[in-house]
Formats: sequence, structure tokens, C-alpha cells
Amino acid sequence: MDKTGNIIGGGIAVILGLLGLILWWDLLIVILKGSIPILLLLGGIISLVAGISEMKEVSKTKEEKK
Repeated sequence: MDKTGNIIGGGIAVILGLLGLILWWDLLIVILKGSIPILLLLGGIISLVAGISEMKEVSKTKEEKK
């Protein structure tokens, strides 16, 4: 596609996206409310794993220094 086609396609996508936001706003809010606990859970798990692995590395380096 040429540049004009990209601009037209992008404009159509923006218009459809705005219409979707306006028409389905309530559903979007429901999805966002449902995704927040999942994101918090996944972020917490990642943080725990990173902390545990860091503690293991620190204990290994202390043992190696002895």
C-alpha cells in the first residue's frame, strides 16, 4: 500500500475505535475492572519470584566468600 492508503486505513481505524469506545463503554469498564485483580496477582507472583531468586544469589555469594 502507498502512503495515502495507510492514512485512509488509519483514519478508518480511528473512527471505528472511537465508535467502539462510545458504544461499548460499559463493557470496556467491566473488562478493566476484571483485569485489575489478575494483573495484581501476576505482578505479585513475579515480584515474589524475583525476590526469592535474589535472596538465593546473595546467600550463594556469601557462601563462596567464606
